[in-house]
Amino acid sequence: MGSKLNELARYVNLNAVINYISKRRHEDGGYCFVSMLNETNINDTYYAVKIYDLLNLEIPEKEKTIEFLNSSAQPHRATVALAMAGEALAILGAEDLAREKLEYIFAKYNPLKGQFSVGLGGSEEFGAATPLESTYWVMRLVSLLNYKITDEIKEKIRDFIEGFRKGNGYGVNQPTVTMTYQAIYSLNVLGYPIPKTRFFEECEVYGGFTEVPMSLPPYLEPTFYAVRALKLLGRKPRYIKEHIRFIRALQNPNGGFRRSLELGISNFQNTYRALRALNDLLSF
Repeated sequence: MGSKLNELARYVNLNAVINYISKRRHEDGGYCFVSMLNETNINDTYYAVKIYDLLNLEIPEKEKTIEFLNSSAQPHRATVALAMAGEALAILGAEDLAREKLEYIFAKYNPLKGQFSVGLGGSEEFGAATPLESTYWVMRLVSLLNYKITDEIKEKIRDFIEGFRKGNGYGVNQPTVTMTYQAIYSLNVLGYPIPKTRFFEECEVYGGFTEVPMSLPPYLEPTFYAVRALKLLGRKPRYIKEHIRFIRALQNPNGGFRRSLELGISNFQNTYRALRALNDLLSF
């Protein structure tokens, strides 16, 4: 194992993680987190690629996975799915194919016409797209490919994001960790100053983060986003050891991770977020 693998393996069972992921790979090169179903999809395949990349491991039969992502990410797909496929393709070295997906995206994600793909479904988060979700995923791909956006488009996107400013965070009715991170990440990619905020600290509890202040229990999603946000802001969480213990406790017997201490099945999304957040916490 490499140094990163060795470090993470001190806290979680990485062999079980790798086994969990590899068993859910199918012949077409795609992945499905429910092992008995041959319903491979972009979301699970994206997170498989991200996990292998995080662990500095070569993905099995890479060319098959590239072909699966390329053939699955067609123009009719939702913006989030196209952006995830494009990012995974770029990670796998198929940058030309990733740029093709960006062309598909901007055919439907058109800030100059006020089209921000809100409510198009295909949500990576909650089943119905959050207002900033498509923007966040598009900005991830734009950043990875060093794609140049015009100043006029940048301003339109910034104005759209700022329309969801709620006090010291971003949200629809109230600020949330997820939307606040999506907002500051996107503004940073666009080259705008990151707004100063202590919102993430307000959602920090003694082991994990909550989506909004003054609430319990903590969940993996806001913990992942809050840790990423604090890293982006150049700050540290208060309870690093406790957050690590929280994440460790989320690993299920099958090697994957669930979203909360109380309940939840393993999936690829939670597994990647657990490993990424743990890696970030160990870097502080």
